[in-house]
Amino acid sequence: MSEIVATESKNVSPCTTLHVDIVGDGPDLVLLHGWGLNGACWQSIVPLLSQHYRLHLVDLPGFGFSHDSHVASGTLADITDALIKVAPANAVWLGWSLGGLCATDFALQYPHRVSALVTVASSPKFMAASKVDDSATWPGIAEQVLAQFQQQLQQDLSQTINRFLAIQGMGSATAKQDIKQLKLLLAARPQPHEQALSNGLTLLSTVDLRAQLTTLTMPFYRCYGRLDSLVPQATVAWMDNYLPQSPSWIFKASSHAPFISEPTLFVNKLQAFINHSL
Repeated sequence: MSEIVATESKNVSPCTTLHVDIVGDGPDLVLLHGWGLNGACWQSIVPLLSQHYRLHLVDLPGFGFSHDSHVASGTLADITDALIKVAPANAVWLGWSLGGLCATDFALQYPHRVSALVTVASSPKFMAASKVDDSATWPGIAEQVLAQFQQQLQQDLSQTINRFLAIQGMGSATAKQDIKQLKLLLAARPQPHEQALSNGLTLLSTVDLRAQLTTLTMPFYRCYGRLDSLVPQATVAWMDNYLPQSPSWIFKASSHAPFISEPTLFVNKLQAFINHSL
């Protein structure tokens, strides 16, 4: 197993596939990072959360210390198959951005293993869609933007990641600091595998879990950044209307990474939801 960068870590899952830092004591809480990042992205809130929960900080396939794990696996089903091998028996699952898709799919496939689901700056369908026949329009990331990232990935991997990180902080009052912190956390572990990055962009382009959301049986909390250009406010409004039983919160000073822009408020809101749900 690779050396653990997170100094708070007490132990690491003994799996030989995905790397998982296990930190703290209390009810199990699994955290899944977004595209291009790794499990170190949560370090700003680990000291706050680890006082109350046993955190499972996962490096998704092809990212961080899971650099060589299942890099050829490109579907959500493949990722869920990898996650079930390292998942605690029952836990709250929290996914940020692309990690939100992964956490949602896990909850759909293994509802008995998920006591509550939390998505952060995430969407059941990331790519925007224009009206075709009777299909409704959908707010999200423009198709050409994701296509450009796929193309740029083949030319300059590091620069492509940096551009994506810049978009994630765009609009936030603390954008420069947020982007700098994300870059530092990314650099703390091995660079993502190019195939995993490409697979992730494909998931952002093609996955649509909207129709399946009503089958979720566990408490489901959604939080967003008001200034997020990747998950527009129109998406939040649709979700609120489609899932009225699912509470949501919009972090007013945040863009795509509210746990970095507003860490204390983020943790307080998360704790309140978990305490109410468990």
